[in-house]
Amino acid sequence: MIAFDPLSSEERVRIVDLHPEVGDLRAEAIEGLRRSEKALPCKYFYDALGARLFEAVTELPEYYPTRTELGIMSRAVHEMAESIGPHATLVEFGSGVGLKTQRLLDALIEPSGCVLIDISRAALEASAYQLADRYDEMEVIAVCADYTQPLRLPRPHRPSSRTVAYFPGSTIGNFTRDEAISFLGRVADLVGQGGGLLVGIDRKKDPELIEAAYNDALGVTAAFNLNILRRLNQNGASFDLGTFRHHAPYVESEGRIEMRLVSKVDQSVRIGGAEFGLSAGEHIVTEHSHKYDLKQFGQMASAAGFRLTRQWSDERDWFSVCFLEAEAA
Repeated sequence: MIAFDPLSSEERVRIVDLHPEVGDLRAEAIEGLRRSEKALPCKYFYDALGARLFEAVTELPEYYPTRTELGIMSRAVHEMAESIGPHATLVEFGSGVGLKTQRLLDALIEPSGCVLIDISRAALEASAYQLADRYDEMEVIAVCADYTQPLRLPRPHRPSSRTVAYFPGSTIGNFTRDEAISFLGRVADLVGQGGGLLVGIDRKKDPELIEAAYNDALGVTAAFNLNILRRLNQNGASFDLGTFRHHAPYVESEGRIEMRLVSKVDQSVRIGGAEFGLSAGEHIVTEHSHKYDLKQFGQMASAAGFRLTRQWSDERDWFSVCFLEAEAA
């Protein structure tokens, strides 16, 4: 058994700033709107208002993913911790203060440390100190970086049995299949041979159930979607939000929800010096949300150097939390 010496207060929180490139909303929007199928980058949903709207979305009766994943965590978190093992380093892609992350950390046996990776330094610092206060014997390392790009992990001061990443919330569904495999491959390199990844995936099911989750009766998801146009208007654009409507169909051939903003009229919009025409009924894609079956996801994991070793699902198989282990190169 590994004997841990107490950490000093200076050792309990470490901030590592890799100075990631922050995207240019206006430039990326112009590039996306020049495509044959117009698109906007979903990463720009999450300003302060967007984050609050998404929190409201997760509490809607139609939006099953969050509460279903939390239910799985409640029932199976100790089995997940058993699969991870004692004295592991947990790597969380995001700021790490969510309920799911806390439930996992509560169940882990003497983790050697927790590494948070996020592009926002302010969010990271706040989260790191909050976690350090909650887990006063665990080192928290906050890495300001873009986790979609290759990077090297700092090591905790205490010895670690293995490195396991955590990617909850079915966020992996926002990537295309090729992007998801590339991301999983980078995670496999990050955790190294013998490391692991605990990841949430939304399962394929009745399209009506899926569509209802992204087209709620109260219109909260619509407000969340339209918020990206409001952000663009703050950056020199001329969108009239009243001339767009939210629409999120399930495209069965692609196995995904496509979040769209549909122009109600023929119109012209400007972003800085660039001008774009939209016909009535033409749409702008703002997000993809892919749904998987276990066989398909296992094949993707295998292509990236992982092996799907365990999975936990709800009783209706609407959602799964999968444990992947990195194989030898």
